[in-house]
Amino acid sequence: MKTLLLSLFVFVGSFQAHATTPVQQYTMDNGLNIMLMEAHHVPMVAMKLIMPAGSRFDEAGKGGTASLLSSMLMDHTRKHDHQAWASKLDEASIRLGAGVDKDGLSISLTVLKEVVDDGVSALAEALLQPGWQPKRFDFIQKNTISGLTKAQEDAGTFATLAKGELLFPNHPYTHPASGTLDSVHKVKLNDLQKLYGQQIKPQGTTLAISGDISMTEVIQLVNMHLGQWQGQPRVLLSDIMKPKPSEKQKVHHVMDKHQMLMEWVRLGPSRHDENYIAMMVLNHMLGGGGFGSLLMEEIREKRGLTYGVYSYFQPYETNGAYVIRLQTRADQAAEAEMVIKQVLQSLSDGEITQDMLDKSKANLMGGFAQRMDSNRERVGLLAMMGFYHRPIDYLESWTKSVKSVTLADVRKGAEFYFQPESWKQIWIGPANE
Repeated sequence: MKTLLLSLFVFVGSFQAHATTPVQQYTMDNGLNIMLMEAHHVPMVAMKLIMPAGSRFDEAGKGGTASLLSSMLMDHTRKHDHQAWASKLDEASIRLGAGVDKDGLSISLTVLKEVVDDGVSALAEALLQPGWQPKRFDFIQKNTISGLTKAQEDAGTFATLAKGELLFPNHPYTHPASGTLDSVHKVKLNDLQKLYGQQIKPQGTTLAISGDISMTEVIQLVNMHLGQWQGQPRVLLSDIMKPKPSEKQKVHHVMDKHQMLMEWVRLGPSRHDENYIAMMVLNHMLGGGGFGSLLMEEIREKRGLTYGVYSYFQPYETNGAYVIRLQTRADQAAEAEMVIKQVLQSLSDGEITQDMLDKSKANLMGGFAQRMDSNRERVGLLAMMGFYHRPIDYLESWTKSVKSVTLADVRKGAEFYFQPESWKQIWIGPANE
């Protein structure tokens, strides 16, 4: 068996000494990438299997296919109908779930150590023995359509659609992962089977694990339950073009509401951006740091225009959305817009002090331990590392990388990303006065 076994030590936290946790990586014969962090203090095991089968792999006009597929895989199998399947999982206290984002379809498992064999067996059955019962597909599709219909009352639904229109026209990231009312109606059962047959393969897939289990035990379980799984996906994760935003600068969707949902959007960094860590620090300063961020200070604390404002970016295989978001009274929207512009302009002009940088870095590093304090968080980080081919020392060097961000780094990032004219606007709410 071809083996790649590496280890690193992850230092949890930044200012205090913490116990180290070895991280191990192993490649199975079929190409499945395994990432493991052992944690033996609680007799539990969490796993996350992530595959290049997210919403970007939906056929054109049939957004929501991957999401429906994830629901079907969890609903029943070839051996068990939906009722028998639910009973089987309940009897062994096996928590099995699935979901999708732009790039990946993931299956998550949480189980007691004493029944970990049953848990991996259940994961394998859901993955490798889909049931494809037409009546269950109809039920799941109708439930999805009902949820999407209800979501038409939510301003956030239209903001998500507007982001696709403005940032990802004619691109696989255009549509929401859940699809739209129109697209989900068009999806047929054979569309799910086609996506499954093309993309649900072990090569390019990562199985992340954290908990009371050793790599020797993991390899034995995977060989037993997933050893027969073979193949390479038809479309690789890396096979994607960079998005080209629309020339349109603003979308205002009119809804009968008193509040205005406002988003400023532009393309952000990808998972592979060399300045990714510097942009995390910079975004923490802008709006990702809660009450310590500039946007919160200027818009809420000084002017009382909103209860909350925040910023974030969504890194994928290529550039995702960078978003500033708030809600305010409609008659205050123009003033909030002016303040956002002023904050962006000041940062773009290089008005960043060493004290601002130091506080942002300290806040990020201080919160790192919380991102590692449970099996669920750990498998999420490991799955990201394996899926996006992050360096094996990614976690080990994370705090060091944040510490090394300089004033020149964040000023360079702000000059590129924060020029106000490079952002587009989305307003969801009442018509202009």
